[in-house]
Amino acid sequence: MSREQEFSASVWQEGEWWIAQALEVDVASQGETLDSALADLSEALALHFEQPRATQLPEIHRVRAVVGAT
Repeated sequence: MSREQEFSASVWQEGEWWIAQALEVDVASQGETLDSALADLSEALALHFEQPRATQLPEIHRVRAVVGAT
């Protein structure tokens, strides 16, 4: 089921590119104009929340990692 949701976006310019980052989730995009950066962010958000569709079964592996400072 699809539904429309509104997000807040932080937008800034780096060189010739505009960067747009959603504040509620870790999704960002860029564009050559402010409008294109926001449009690309909207598309990136739609893809972020799209239900995954497996085309083949994934392999599951266990991994170990040392975390934290010593």
